[in-house]
Amino acid sequence: MQLTIVGAGWAGLAAAVAATQAGWRVTLYEASTEAGGRARRLSQNFAGQPLDNGQHILIGAYRDTLALMRTVGLNPDVLLQRIPLDLRLPNGDGLNLPNWPAPLNVLAGLARAQGWTLNDKARLIQAAWGWQRAKFACPLDWTVAQLVDEARITPRVVRELIEPLCLSALNTSVQAASATVFLRVLHDALLAGPGSSDVLVPRVDLGAMLPDACLQWLSAEGAELHLGQRVTADMLQALHQQASHDHVTLLACPAWEAARLTADLAPPWANTCANLQHNPIATVYLQCADPGFSGLKRPMVALHSEAHAPAQFVFDRGQLNRQPGLLAAVASACTDDRDALTQQTLAQVREQLGLYDLTVVQTVVEKRATLACTPLLERPQPSIAHGLWACGDYLSGPYPSTLEGAIRSGQQVVTQLSQMAHRQRLS
Repeated sequence: MQLTIVGAGWAGLAAAVAATQAGWRVTLYEASTEAGGRARRLSQNFAGQPLDNGQHILIGAYRDTLALMRTVGLNPDVLLQRIPLDLRLPNGDGLNLPNWPAPLNVLAGLARAQGWTLNDKARLIQAAWGWQRAKFACPLDWTVAQLVDEARITPRVVRELIEPLCLSALNTSVQAASATVFLRVLHDALLAGPGSSDVLVPRVDLGAMLPDACLQWLSAEGAELHLGQRVTADMLQALHQQASHDHVTLLACPAWEAARLTADLAPPWANTCANLQHNPIATVYLQCADPGFSGLKRPMVALHSEAHAPAQFVFDRGQLNRQPGLLAAVASACTDDRDALTQQTLAQVREQLGLYDLTVVQTVVEKRATLACTPLLERPQPSIAHGLWACGDYLSGPYPSTLEGAIRSGQQVVTQLSQMAHRQRLS
């Protein structure tokens, strides 16, 4: 069985590992010289450590991501800083959960949430109880804004809890985000077992967090790896002509690249990909040289976010990545141009954290970081044509564009292909 994979992002790497474990001969192509796709290291360094193309986080419910790390010889407990969900602002207001079993952690977190009134807490408890009774389901065409309006959640809780959760999980504003997907993520984070709601922040650069180890594992297992080699539409056409039940090509590249490659082979499928809308994520790296600055109070601090204060969180890379004095402010679903966003974020961090000697190190904007996760979104299916499939976080599935979604997609396609091949051998 031969599987040719186009793209060495997290979906392609997950598919390559799964296929190798299933006994497939794997050939992997990646246009860039750096694996990892939208979660990769950059060539720029700070304090001797690489910067990343964005400050990424995971959550404890990312079971398949953590399992894949272990498969290729990594220890998530060493490489990831586990933090019970903490959405507190610089002054301490907001929600943070203790390291207790669910639902006691949620109840205790609500009870001690600073700055929230009894009405804020009571409305949220009532809403959560209603969502649980409804099995975390709602009308498919609802936005998150409609969901919280119907639940009568107070503006403060929306601003300090719902909005940052929605932006960090779906990278889509509450006015546009799918309530169905939001509730599904909320369910998995809160009810999928101990530690599911924890935030997992990388302690190493993104290349060292998974892609490097995947490539080493695949190479040791005999996979053919071709980094820095772009697959063209003509090459894909040639691969497609060789397609059979034991020779399959899997596109693990971004939606727009998959659309370009398949425009002639499968026009309807390519058009569905081409019509997908994406939202950006920006990370502004700032160096703090304030006298006596030894780091933030916490590795991750929530920020007040509004029109001219675009960042939702700031991370202390000194505590996390051995880069003292480096902060990473993240603005999800940002709309301003790079220069305006950089200056607004710089002013926001100065004002809200009380830091003054700040300089901009780098601003990284991933313009098409994730799908715009809107209600009733039509997403393409993994099957493209005979012998031609796709995987990635943009394909049809229950989750938004996340690293976990990408990994699950890659693994699930390989499982489906293996089952089909087994049935064909028996027939």
